[in-house]
Amino acid sequence: MAFNNVKDTVSGAEGIAFATINGNIEELAYLKKVEFKVEKNKEEVKTLGKRGTGSKTRGWKGTGSMTIYYMTSIFRNLMSDYNKTGKDTYFDIQVTNEDSASETGKQTTVLKNCNIDGVIIAKLDIDATAMDEEISFTFDDFEILDSFNNL
Repeated sequence: MAFNNVKDTVSGAEGIAFATINGNIEELAYLKKVEFKVEKNKEEVKTLGKRGTGSKTRGWKGTGSMTIYYMTSIFRNLMSDYNKTGKDTYFDIQVTNEDSASETGKQTTVLKNCNIDGVIIAKLDIDATAMDEEISFTFDDFEILDSFNNL
């Protein structure tokens, strides 16, 4: 029986993330949390001689969210540009998980054609020691550049 070696779990704080926006590479050092999800779009399919209903995949949708410290205006500026010009900006995000204390290795994922859903334009919070904000977005392609080792 195989067991998970605790030392090989990957720390959520060990990694790096970048966004490529309008050709500029922006390190997302103010990132607290990021999560990407791919969900299949399925349609029900009924067939003769079968009582159960099957499902056929007809594509997928990529969504993501990131929680960042409220200390950058880059995403507000993208929304402001859209407001002023109608030009929407699409960008890529690259995330690498790599914990040097783990033998799991690293995983690098690139999300392509990310597009933010909305942003907080201004914020005050007298109870917050460090303010943050959550930004949701969609993407339409991805690539896994590096995969974890199979331990």
